[in-house]
This record gives sequence, structure tokens and C-alpha cells, in this order.
Amino acid sequence: MATRGSRSEKVKRIFQQFDANCDGGLNREEMADLVVAVNPRVKFSDAQISAILDEVFRTYGEFIDGEKGLTYDGLLRTYDDGAGDVDRDFDALGLELNSDDNKGKSAASSSSIADERVLEPHKKQRTAAWAASPNHGIVFDETWKVVDDLEILIKRLKAKQVKDGKMKGDNFDAYSDPGWSRELGPSAELSEKRVVWEESGHDYALFVKELGVLRTKVDGARSREEAFDGHMAIGRVLYEHQLFKEALVSFKRACELQPVDVRPHFRAGNCLYVLGRHGEAKEEFTLALEAAENGGNQWAFLLPQIHVNLGIALEGEGMVMSACEHYREAAILCPTHFRALKLLGSALFGVGEYRAAVKALEEAIFMKADYADAHCDLASALHAMGEGEKAIPVFQKAIDLKPGHVDALYNLGGLYMDMGRFQRASEMYTRVLAVCPNHWRAQLNKAVSLLGAGEAEEAKKALKEALKMTNRVELHDAISHLKQLQKKKVKANGSANGEGAFSIVEPSKFKTVSEKTALRQELANALAIRAFQRITRLRGCDVDLLKKEMTDNDVPVSYSGGGVPEKSIRKPNLEVILRRLLQFLKPETFQGAVKAINEGILSVLDENGSGRVDLGMFFAVLAPICGGSPDKRKRVAYDALLWRPVNEGSAQIKKADALRYIKLLRAIYIPSHGVSEMLEVHGDADLSLVSLSEFLVMFDDPDWGFGIMSSLVKLETGDRTRHGRYACSVCRYPIIGSRFKEMKSHFSLCNQCYSEGKVPSTFKQEEYRFKEYGSESEAMKDKCLCFNLQSKGSSNNDS
Repeated sequence: MATRGSRSEKVKRIFQQFDANCDGGLNREEMADLVVAVNPRVKFSDAQISAILDEVFRTYGEFIDGEKGLTYDGLLRTYDDGAGDVDRDFDALGLELNSDDNKGKSAASSSSIADERVLEPHKKQRTAAWAASPNHGIVFDETWKVVDDLEILIKRLKAKQVKDGKMKGDNFDAYSDPGWSRELGPSAELSEKRVVWEESGHDYALFVKELGVLRTKVDGARSREEAFDGHMAIGRVLYEHQLFKEALVSFKRACELQPVDVRPHFRAGNCLYVLGRHGEAKEEFTLALEAAENGGNQWAFLLPQIHVNLGIALEGEGMVMSACEHYREAAILCPTHFRALKLLGSALFGVGEYRAAVKALEEAIFMKADYADAHCDLASALHAMGEGEKAIPVFQKAIDLKPGHVDALYNLGGLYMDMGRFQRASEMYTRVLAVCPNHWRAQLNKAVSLLGAGEAEEAKKALKEALKMTNRVELHDAISHLKQLQKKKVKANGSANGEGAFSIVEPSKFKTVSEKTALRQELANALAIRAFQRITRLRGCDVDLLKKEMTDNDVPVSYSGGGVPEKSIRKPNLEVILRRLLQFLKPETFQGAVKAINEGILSVLDENGSGRVDLGMFFAVLAPICGGSPDKRKRVAYDALLWRPVNEGSAQIKKADALRYIKLLRAIYIPSHGVSEMLEVHGDADLSLVSLSEFLVMFDDPDWGFGIMSSLVKLETGDRTRHGRYACSVCRYPIIGSRFKEMKSHFSLCNQCYSEGKVPSTFKQEEYRFKEYGSESEAMKDKCLCFNLQSKGSSNNDS
């Protein structure tokens, strides 16, 4: 990365190249030439050029020098704001730095701090370039003295900690760069190596004490403005040296001195984000945004950066839909902000909107071809859309640009796994582990890929390594699975992942021996709903919380395209409600839940793509898969429908509303049946009313309602039940949940294999009769019953 000095020189050379009349400014014609020259692959229309110039001259109005146009400081500011990439533009123009300037710069950098204090003016000698900024740098001479003293204190602390071996560095370069605008004005980016200061020693305590003396001196300044200037300068110096906790103290003090100033709120937000305090960072960025929007044109050029950082802070809390809003706004305000477009694309991918994600990421790459993170996320989006072959070279491009890119390597491994190329997948996971030796998911997936490649011994070793990293129960199950395979060698026509040879039997040949045994197709549907319930974690949300949301929050009534009143809400606002309902989830888990809900539920409810959802219907659809007794879930679903404006004020719901709800339930949770049924409900004008008892009858109907809920509840209560030594005769995994025993051949199947109609190939029968055991105690009772019947039969024969 270029130093601040070389960066400034590059901007100066670009400015000189296009200042054709040498008047110290770039007029509209000269700026147009610059825009076209640094974007050789873009074919701009005259209207586009004019729009870009209007935006630049409006946003950077304070840097416009009459008819001369944009000054050098103005051009420098556009680059600092992320509107362009200095290094890329400089190289594209084929320019070179002036060697004399570099020589002078090297000579200047060798001078000591003591020498710098003697030289005047201070601004020209400071190594921290932000300090010389005309708008956001140091204003008062006394502040320069404070900064000099602070630099000496930091230099002493660093010397002591390096000598004692206390300073540490973390390699952040391996992961995707968050791509956020860390500073308002001209400032060097944080170095790739994160510095970790040792804060528990005497030397650090002494540094904090001396820093306190400096702060007290600043507080005693002659004016409020000078004190603000001093605290901001202290904060920025500390931030540059990655002393984030101390920098935060200074920025907070500056916020107290000038509460409506954008800068201290923004920089306090940056510190809080780096410290992992994302909620507080969001609050500070929100204050900065309000101050910028209320400040008129003075802070207009900062708005894109504030939106970007607020979006990143929201993502840190798991609020990806809300983050999308801010990335989109940043991209609108600054169309060349490639980081905003990349972050928008990544966030859209995170909520399952893959096509929109691809579009945004392709635009980001178009502006910055060497953007490794954008290539990685574009490939992931293509993979999610089922375009695996297209994704491979895009992943490879990301890895070529950044060979140790963990995300690209890991996700490419996943793609190879999906394509059945297990050996290549194993190689990718090995490369991930070379960069991050404690990446347990990579270690586990390496074991799975080795198993897929038929290397059972190597897979076992990899699993044991994964077990050293984490003690998760699925690893123990996988090891048990491998032991089963060793005891019972896989047949030649078995699958590569360790399944024994099996046949898939048509549904008509699967019979049940009692009414309590689940039907095969019904179980398959229930398992799919249970899987969705697990991903969204909605079983952990008590259904009473939905009732509370309806009671406590007043949602304004709006009118749909058909003129029907409804309490509709935008998706980002709905995400806020979901966060309250699922507040027990970690941010990354919540992101996964929102993605599943967006893909599975919101895509059906928002059939027109308006971005708004009927909140009452949404609550009613969620209720059956939330926590609580089945009766309570159904009651809350009815109450949610009653809460909608079309039924408000009545003790009963319209039959048409109930029918539409049932059809939506089936379309969302049983899509194989529900989609065609949805076509039948449109235009249904039945105005009769339905009571709760009548609604429950409709709901529980096994053929046309949501009678499958009883099977779902059975899965919820039994999905942690184990059956001792019993393993599935097809997949060989220990049976968890119900065990399905074939009554003639006595083999056992797990939930999944039974629902898929798989039976071991060694058992060929005209039909298969199964009995379901929810636990081994049920199986034991059955055995005892059979034994008693046999004993009675023997006694009768003897007599």
C-alpha cells in the first residue's frame, strides 16, 4: 500500500497531467478528460459525464475555485473519500513519481521529533498527513505541541514493549477486508498487521497517566473550540497507533464539547467497531449521519462513508437487510464507490438475493478489477445460483489475487464437494489449514471430502484432528460412523460417502403396521419443515412473543395494490422485529436465520417484489413453528389473522382470509403441494366468518390443512433421542429420532432414509412393512408383549 506521501504525490501528478491551462484548477472539460482517461473500459455518454461532473462540483463545492474548477486539495479529497483508487488511476495513466520529490521526502523522514519542533511551520513537518488537512486537521498552534508530546509518549511506550517482547500482531490479511472507510479526511489506512498493545504492565499504566496529564492540559484551553481541536488530534494520533480504547476516550470528550459535529461521532464509531462493540458503534454512526444530514452541504461529501460504516456496524449485529439499505444509499450518493457496491453485493448474498448480489459485485469488479474479496463473493453467489462451473474460475481469480484468501479457498472446497470432486475439495481445505491451522470446520470438511474420495483411514485421522479443535457432538457421530464402516465393509456398489448398497423403493411398497407409524411422504415433509425450523431457530422463540409484538407495537395501516388495507412493513423494519424475537442468537447465526426466512417465507409473502410484507400474515405463518404447545401456536395464528385490518374489530376472521392463510402455509412449508393450490385461492370472495373452533378444524385437516404439524411436534420432542447400538442399515449413522424397523427382515432405518424410501439392496421384498419406535423403551415394551403372547400360545398348546 502506498504511503501517504507517495499517495499525495500521485494525486498531484494526476492533477498536473489534466490541468491543461496550468491555472491550478480542473474545469469541467479537464475533469471530463480525467474521468474518461482513468476509466478506459467504460463508454460514458455525454449525459453520464455531465451527471458525474455535476455531482463532483456539487459535493466538493468548497474546493471549487471559481471558473478554474476543482483544486488539487479537492481532487485529493475525492480520492480520500473512496471515489477512486489512486494507485489504479496512476498506473492506468502510465505516470511516474518525480524522483527528486521522493529524495526530498526520504531526507525529511530521517529528522528527529526534536528537530521537528524547531522547524516552522509545524504543518509542513508533521508525519501524520491528516494533521495538515485544511478542513479536518489541526487548527490551533497549541494543539501541535500536544501532538508532539503525545508522539514522544507513544514512541517511549512502543520502545519499552518491543524490548520486553510484549507487542503482538495478528495477520488479518488472510480474511476478507471489510472495506470500510476508516477515516473522514486524508489518512493512512490501518496497517495489515493489527498491533496488540499489552495493557496490564507498569509501562502502559504510566503511559495512561501521562496521557491524562495531556488531556487535562487540553481541557484547560482558552476556548471550547481549541479544547475540541486538541481532543480530536489526540484521538486521531492514538487511532493511527491502534490505541483504540484511549482514542475512544478522546473522541467521546470531543463529542461532549461539540455534540452536533460529525467528526467525533464518526471516529468514535470507528473505534467502537474495531473494539467489537458493534451496537455502540451503530449508535455513534447514526448520530454522525443525523449531524451530516442536518449540516447541509458542509458534510455532504461524508455521507457515503458514514452510510458504509453504519452498514458494516449493522452487519456486525447481524442486521444484514438494514445494512443493505445503507450500502445502497452510499452507492447512489457516490456511484464510483466500489467498496459500497461490493459490500452491497455481499450483504444481498447474505440474505439470499443472489441475482441482485451478482449484479452489484460485477459492478464493483468492473470498477476495481483486482478486488479479491468481490471475486470471492461473486463466485459464492454464482455457486448458490447453481452455476458452479462459472464460479470456479472466479474463485480461482480471487485466490490468484490473494493466494492466502481463506474465504475463497474454503468456499471453493465446498463447491468441489457439491460437484463430487472430493480430492480437489480436500486440497482446498488443506490450503485453508495451512493459513489457519485451527479452522475446525475446514478440518471437518477435509475429513468428509477424504471419506468421499474413499480414503477412510485419512478421513479418520482428519476427524481426530478436528476433535482436538472442538468437542461438538457431530464429530463424535462422524467417528462412530467411521467405526461402523470398519466393522461392516462397504459393498462395491455402495456410495462414496460410506453408505451401503441400497435400493430406492416406490412409495406404494412401503406399508405401516400401525396408525402411529408415520407415512413416508408425510415424514419427508415434516423433516423439511424441521430443518427450516432448526436453521431459523424459531423453536427457541416462544409463540407468546409474537402475541406481545402485536399487542405492544402500533403498525400503521397501508393499502396494497388491490386497495386492501393491511399492516405492511418494509423488510429492514421486519428484520428489527425478528432481532427482538431471536435476541438469544449470535449475530452470525441470526444472519443465517434471516436468510432462510427471506428465501422461504418473505419470497412467498412478497410475491410482487415490493419489499413490503403483511405483518399479520407473517406472524400467522411463523406461529406453527415457534415454541409453545400446539394449541397455543394455533391460537396465536388465529389471533394474528384477527389482528389484520381486514378482520379488525371482529371476534371472527373471514373464511377467505383463513383459506388464503392455509394455502400460504402449505405453499411455504410444503411447496410440492402448496404452489398449485395457491393458484386456486386468488379471487376467492367468500365473506362468511370462521370461529376459532372452525379454524382449528380447517388447520388440522390432514389433506387440505396443516395436519402435518402433529408430525413436526413429534420430531421436535424426539430429535435428540438415541437408540443405543442401533445404526441405520443404509447410511450407517447412529439412529437419532425415530427408528423404523422392518418387521420381516428386521433391519432398521433412520428418519431420513425411511423418508427417502431407501432399503438395503440385500433385502429384496414385494413390500416392506415398518413399525416406528420413538424410543428404545417402546421397542422393549413391544418385545415383552411379543414374548408374553408367545408364552401364552405355548401354554395353550401344552394344555
